[in-house]
Amino acid sequence: MNAVTTRAGLLALAVALSACSVLEGDKIDYKSAAKGSTLEVPPDLTQLSRDSRYNVPGGAVSAAALQASQAAQPSGTANAAATQLGDVRIEREGNKRWLVIDRPADKLWEPVRDFWLENGFTLDTDQANLGIMETDWAENRAKLPQDLIRSTLGKVIDSLYSTGERDRFRTRLERNAKGGTEIYITHRGMVEVYSNTSKDQTVWQPRAADPELETEFLRRLMVRLGVSQEQSKAVVAAAAAPAAKSATVSTVNNVPVVQISEGFDRAWRRVGVALDRTGFTVEDRNRNEGLYFVRYVAPNADKKETGFFGKLFTRTPAAVPPLKYRIVVRSQGESTTVSVLNEAGAPESSANAERIVRVIADDLK
Repeated sequence: MNAVTTRAGLLALAVALSACSVLEGDKIDYKSAAKGSTLEVPPDLTQLSRDSRYNVPGGAVSAAALQASQAAQPSGTANAAATQLGDVRIEREGNKRWLVIDRPADKLWEPVRDFWLENGFTLDTDQANLGIMETDWAENRAKLPQDLIRSTLGKVIDSLYSTGERDRFRTRLERNAKGGTEIYITHRGMVEVYSNTSKDQTVWQPRAADPELETEFLRRLMVRLGVSQEQSKAVVAAAAAPAAKSATVSTVNNVPVVQISEGFDRAWRRVGVALDRTGFTVEDRNRNEGLYFVRYVAPNADKKETGFFGKLFTRTPAAVPPLKYRIVVRSQGESTTVSVLNEAGAPESSANAERIVRVIADDLK
């Protein structure tokens, strides 16, 4: 108890003395995150195990390809920033952005994997056969106050300082019809909050996904793939943003569904990003049949995630076994319906299906 009291007192002192410092919120630094302990948050959906059997060489954008792309720009747009450099371009729809690269996915896997390791992350999921990698929960240390206390005491007891936030990023590589690859980066966040009025216990709660943070890592990935810093900033700023159609929840034949007023290509893309952002474990997908195969753990409203000290003195409860579902995307012209099937492929009308449909719809709005 003395150790706990001492640590709490030091933390309170550090916070008080750093109250007037300026937070470096415009910077990103996850370098130290890979060295710290992982955040064990019980999400609604379980995670795939790591699989690093697939190693392939990467490539870079050549100077010749870059010059050819610039020369191909119409004369009327000479003063405007291009949205493509070399074989890399960025596309945008609403608050969602993604990269389109004229290279096969197997040539991009290793460079993208190295990108996350270079940015201070470890990978919890590394599934090249599925085209999905996901980082561990990490802390953006650039958000910490850079004051006198931090610069002296922080170097000795670095774990004393915490932002109270953790971030996780999922990257999905998907082949397109032209032989190239689309890359999506999605963010999930957690925040630590007090769970009682005496403020001696904390719990971790989800916080909203940050599209701007997703965009920043897409821009950095462009640089990793051969685009300069200045060019990447110009390309991201120039990306047009067509309005995304709204999604509504309804019931068809006693089955909960999401209805979207757009065609299959855009609906498939948006549903995939929604699944990534909301933490679904996608075991497989079949674009031709409009199917995402996912694993789901129903949330327990009575279950609380304890803070740091609570974890030291309590036993971790047994994990709830996941259920397997299929998210089906069906389109007729410019109208798309998204529904949930059970593991056998039959329509699902349970409370879990209702929750899944509403989670997807909330992200699509």
